[in-house]
Amino acid sequence: MTVETNYVVFPEGDTQEIPGRLSIDQIVDHNGYPLPLPLSSARIIAFRVVKIRHTETRGMLDILHYLELVPAYELLEYVG
Repeated sequence: MTVETNYVVFPEGDTQEIPGRLSIDQIVDHNGYPLPLPLSSARIIAFRVVKIRHTETRGMLDILHYLELVPAYELLEYVG
């Protein structure tokens, strides 16, 4: 049996466990949860998934979702 664990890796190197998988270019909040689009405002802290890495050891699969901070001017594209 393999245990799968998902993490987000913030730009500073901190990691946090999240409940499920994310996809590349997905916009998430500071807790790693996907943000509903369109956004109500560009004045939020948001991250974009830029890389996904799988590390597997005996019985363990860790999925690391690397994030980058999205600047406010880019978030304006997602405001409805």
